[in-house]
Amino acid sequence: MSERRDLELIADLVPFGARVLDLGCGNGELLARLQQHKGCSGYGIEIVDANVQACIKRGVNVIQLNLEQGLALFDDASFDVVLQIDTLQHLRNTAHMLRETARVGRIGIVSFPNFAHWPNRLRVLGGRMPVTKALPYEWYDTPNIRVGTYADFEVLARKSGLVVTDSFGLQGGRVIRRWPNLRASVAVFRFERAL
Repeated sequence: MSERRDLELIADLVPFGARVLDLGCGNGELLARLQQHKGCSGYGIEIVDANVQACIKRGVNVIQLNLEQGLALFDDASFDVVLQIDTLQHLRNTAHMLRETARVGRIGIVSFPNFAHWPNRLRVLGGRMPVTKALPYEWYDTPNIRVGTYADFEVLARKSGLVVTDSFGLQGGRVIRRWPNLRASVAVFRFERAL
C-alpha cells in the first residue's frame, strides 16, 4: 500500500485555502503538503517530542497537547477542516473527540485501520490477531486502544450527531467504494455536524 498515495487522496478532500487543524499530526507531512500545494494554513496537534521537532523543521505550526484533554483550547468553528488521520484508534473517548472535531471545524475528516478488511477476518478466523501494513503491531505491543470497522464508524457518526458527506475505503493507494468494509484496509470519512 502506498501511504503517500493515501495521503494524497485524503488531501484531495481538503478545500483549497482551508484553515486546517490536524489532530495527531505525526511528523507534519500532511499539513506541510496542504500548505505547499493547496494554500492551507493551520496547526498540528502532536504529543510525541520527536514528531513535534519534525513539524518545526518542516515549518508546520504545532502545539504539543494530549488529545485526551480535548480541544477546549479552540473556539467553535475555529477551522474549516479538522483532520484525524490514523488517530481515533489511539483515543479513549472517541465519540467525544468526534463531537469536538465537529465543534471546532466545519468539516471533519477521519481515517483509521479497518479491522473488517477480509485478510484481518481470515487471520481472526484462524485464531490469531492480524498484523498488516494498516495494523502493523502484535496485539501485545500495539499503541491502539481499540480497533474499528468501516461499518461501525457509520453507526458512531449517527449516534454522535454527525452527517457523513463522503466515505470510502483505501486499499493499495486506490479508493474503494464498493464493499469497503470488506475490501479496504483503511476507512475514510468526511463529516459535518448535524444542524
